[in-house]
Amino acid sequence: MKVASRLGGRVNKHGALLPVALMVLLSLMNRSALAVIETYEFSDPSLEARYHQLSQELRCPKCQNQNIADSNAPISRDLRALLHQQLEDGASDQEILDFMVARYGEFVRYRPGLDPNTLVLWGGPAVLTLMGIAGLGWHLSRRRRAPASPVVTEHEREALRARLRDLEAKESQ
Repeated sequence: MKVASRLGGRVNKHGALLPVALMVLLSLMNRSALAVIETYEFSDPSLEARYHQLSQELRCPKCQNQNIADSNAPISRDLRALLHQQLEDGASDQEILDFMVARYGEFVRYRPGLDPNTLVLWGGPAVLTLMGIAGLGWHLSRRRRAPASPVVTEHEREALRARLRDLEAKESQ
């Protein structure tokens, strides 16, 4: 009878199995709650701050649009563990970044360094902006040099009037 009162007085032929089945179904629907949350213990709070800063700066090689802090890809989990280990071993931020770039390429950094391979990446926006400004200036200077309205001579006006009279005469026939 307790089951019936909990269900609002309704009892079906399965009796007490209904609440259990409902709880099992709801627990299966929320599988994301079972996801692994990684926690690392750091020997120094400054290492933890560096860990968070570096994990935000390193890109997941698989996901490509997520940093390793936000990615659930297995490679990101490995990189986070490697980052933790290197920080605990006393590596500097630059040493860690150099190691990651040597292993995964410049792509692993969200802010790649300036070198011949990334020169277009860094200089491209400035060059395109300058080209746009130069093109706009060239267009505006040409527009200023053009005459405001063409000058029609009296002889040309008389020729146009004669053509109009001829067209009107042909239309009226």
